[in-house]
Amino acid sequence: MIELKNIEVTFESEETSVQAVKDVSLSVGKGDIYGIVGYSGAGKSTLVRTINLLQRPTAGEVFVNGQNLSVLSPNKLRNERKKIGMIFQHFNLMRQRTVAGNVAYPLRGTDLSKEEVNAKVEELLQLVGLADKKEAYPSQLSGGQKQRVAIARALANDPEVLLCDEATSSLDPKTTSSILELLKNLNKKLALTIVIITHEMEVVKEICNKVAVMEDGEVVEQGDLVSVFTAPKESLTQEFIHTATHIDQAAEKVLNHPTLLNLSKDDVLASITYVGETTSSPLVASLYARFGITTNILYGNVEILQNTPIGNLIVIFSGSIERREEAMAYLKANHVTVKIIEHQQEVIALNEEEII
Repeated sequence: MIELKNIEVTFESEETSVQAVKDVSLSVGKGDIYGIVGYSGAGKSTLVRTINLLQRPTAGEVFVNGQNLSVLSPNKLRNERKKIGMIFQHFNLMRQRTVAGNVAYPLRGTDLSKEEVNAKVEELLQLVGLADKKEAYPSQLSGGQKQRVAIARALANDPEVLLCDEATSSLDPKTTSSILELLKNLNKKLALTIVIITHEMEVVKEICNKVAVMEDGEVVEQGDLVSVFTAPKESLTQEFIHTATHIDQAAEKVLNHPTLLNLSKDDVLASITYVGETTSSPLVASLYARFGITTNILYGNVEILQNTPIGNLIVIFSGSIERREEAMAYLKANHVTVKIIEHQQEVIALNEEEII
């Protein structure tokens, strides 16, 4: 559906040259909800703007539906862009126009009659849950309602792709959740391919089936959501994921509890990650019977990502080092990831080496 091949974007001035995107290649399948995550300045917004050539790449090629956009004439490119909708963090609504007027704006100059435009606007507002706000003005709407208008406007030309550039960053958590749910519904109902740019892995976790992580203009890691979440390779990805799963916050709270700061020589603090069917298996509970290892669960949660259950625990394993190693090897053999949490009073760090 979308192929970015060796994309580079360099901004030149008389005094400086800044390479915002460095040799990035991505493949987004039809019907994907693809997340591109990174901190501010990572180059993700510049990258997404190359998809519809709002930002022409300095090097590389952009293919949408097999069409190389870079070689099209201005008129043909304009027609191809109609198949790619886009929404932004700050909505970009026209204050002087009503909700209906904003949604109808992209339809100006088309072959549709006034009646057909009105019917299309009614349909789109119904789709985004704002049928009763047709005559309202943007100043009369909440942030979430404004974004819904922006989504309806982006869908006016029946696009096949929707680009979302930090579309939920200015919204509160509850509103963000409702907008993400709307996007998921549109993805299913309209077979819409969605690319989401965000600095929040929480957004990716909620809606995306694939993800790419960007840093300093480069994609440092990419893949399907479950694989990246359960086996992140890069330290930046691990940082994003620990924040999204709240495992770091849980570890900090656990280690700041005074009764847990003085573990005995036979105790070890660890984080455990389960995936899929393993999540419902009583593996941890069976460690005492198998190896004589006592397990004290200090924190636990289970999330569902792309219909796959993923469990996270923070536990204390108690027992001799030999038996602990046997128990951890048993867990690993059953596709459970175990990582030791190193601790010194208030210093917390996850040792990313798996325990064998």
